[in-house]
Amino acid sequence: MSERIEKIIRDYPQLIMERTCLEHQLRNFTGITETEMIESMYFNHPEGERVQTSGVSEKTANIAITYKDKMQKMNQEWQEHLEKKYAIISEEIIFFESAIAALSGNLSEFIWDMVIGGLTWDDLACKYHISRTMVAKYRKKAIRELEILYAINEKEMAEYILS
Repeated sequence: MSERIEKIIRDYPQLIMERTCLEHQLRNFTGITETEMIESMYFNHPEGERVQTSGVSEKTANIAITYKDKMQKMNQEWQEHLEKKYAIISEEIIFFESAIAALSGNLSEFIWDMVIGGLTWDDLACKYHISRTMVAKYRKKAIRELEILYAINEKEMAEYILS
């Protein structure tokens, strides 16, 4: 569990950036265009053996008939994928931030400054009038408390799923 929390702490800025990017993609979603869809269908070569049954190619007719349905399906699947990814990342960020807010004493503010505020160990030592060794101890204590909160969350999820 500790490695997971360490990873979230380390990757928090990346998660925020990814969520912002996904938010922008969803807000401005256009999907694949008709031209791109037609080109992908026209230049798509079937795999396997090719058997020609008539002298006239039906490729153009098939494209004309099916491209809109295929395009709508692809766009819908892509948008659903983006929405799912956005929801997962948002949920992880929200839980992490609420877990930090639930830490005991001044650990909440301390870890908030460290992770969300992006303060360095030296900045934290100066702000809280402590040594770098104490910064490490506070960090370890916060990670232990976060492990407990994550374990409780996972237990609740398991109980919900099994009920």
